[in-house]
Amino acid sequence: MSILMIVELMVVLLALYVGSRYGSLALGAISGIGLAILVFGFGMKPGNPPTDVIYIIIAAVTCAGMLQASGGMDWMIQIAEKLLRNHPKWITFLAPLCTFFLTVFVGTGHVVYTLMPIICDIALKKGIRPERPCGVASIASQVGITCSPIAAAVVAFSAISAENGFEVNNIQIVLISIPACLCGLMAAAAASYNRGLDLDKDPQFQAKLKDPEQYNYIYGNSATTLDKRIAPEAKRAVYVFMLALGAIVMLSVLQIFGINILPSWDGKPLKMNLVIQIVMISAAALMIIFCRAQPKKAVAGPVWQSGMVAVVAIYGIAWMADTYFSNYMPEIQAMLEDIVKSHPWTIAIVFFLVSVLINSQGAVVVSILPLAYSLGIEGPILLGVLPSVYGYFFIPNYPSDIATVNFDRSGTTIIGKYLLNHSFMMPGLICVFVSTIVAYALSMIFF
Repeated sequence: MSILMIVELMVVLLALYVGSRYGSLALGAISGIGLAILVFGFGMKPGNPPTDVIYIIIAAVTCAGMLQASGGMDWMIQIAEKLLRNHPKWITFLAPLCTFFLTVFVGTGHVVYTLMPIICDIALKKGIRPERPCGVASIASQVGITCSPIAAAVVAFSAISAENGFEVNNIQIVLISIPACLCGLMAAAAASYNRGLDLDKDPQFQAKLKDPEQYNYIYGNSATTLDKRIAPEAKRAVYVFMLALGAIVMLSVLQIFGINILPSWDGKPLKMNLVIQIVMISAAALMIIFCRAQPKKAVAGPVWQSGMVAVVAIYGIAWMADTYFSNYMPEIQAMLEDIVKSHPWTIAIVFFLVSVLINSQGAVVVSILPLAYSLGIEGPILLGVLPSVYGYFFIPNYPSDIATVNFDRSGTTIIGKYLLNHSFMMPGLICVFVSTIVAYALSMIFF
């Protein structure tokens, strides 16, 4: 590894570090500075921005944003809240299942902000330490990204794999990742079930209750969506969204069985990445026309905004990473060839560590997966370690984790004095570890 190669790698890592410190749009924008230094400062040939993945994210996020603008997500949150309130004793297991499947359906983990204070409220009213369900529920909201057929990470994995000779569609991916991640989540929930002191035995919590203002803050309010009226058009929007997902699933399943009903040109059928874009953008239009979804409201909503932030992050990070790796591919292959041949699963460690830096599972897949294929790692192995692309819980600076800490009025969900001793570390590590092992085993069996 030459000195120049190390210096240029430092430029990449510094751009990622500075971007993560500023957060949000800065991740992609500051990666652009890193890209500029590599190209104009060191004369490196620019790589390729991941345009296909970006187009799919835009279509999916636009559809999800319209669903939120129509009120459809409020109805989905209400259904989840009814389940949780009907079975409060099991909230440590049910809460992560609710946040997980919300993410699976919508394709983004940012739909959980309405549900998280409800989870905390139910736990408090039942006398359960809120850290137990809240910590694992926040993890579950992000784990669901690799299990959603319209999420950036899954779409990118399918598209990049096809380019490298591993034909696997979105449904085949989630058929591996969903059972694997559910195993991981239930393991994390079981470990969290008796975590920490019960509230009636916690001296710090009991001391808070002696202060009337603190008591009123903790128990005086009740977070709920059950009193919100759901308009008929909101329910129609959910039906439209589910039909769109159903169409994508059906076409993907037919492809698995070798049945192709899509139009073809010159003997080449329409690609699934284009199908997802067409279906999602059409569903968004139907919500505008028939479900009174207001475009201005969608653009102002957190789902659309967080999705566009992800687009910019993936655009900048992946382009910068591709520029570096494509210019040094022979050297990287020579350095890692022996390790990869004898222990190909170690790519999971790379996925995890990169995710800790860049806070985006889609960006990890787009940046590192082409490198993994170039090193000769087989597609089934990479599919098996896909859950390892979630590592940004390790440093608790992600919006869903910070919001969860703020939503917990009891103060039991924490970011510790030493930063890494936080409420999300234990459930996150257990979930990713178990999910990756199970996904690896399933992928080896079926592929």
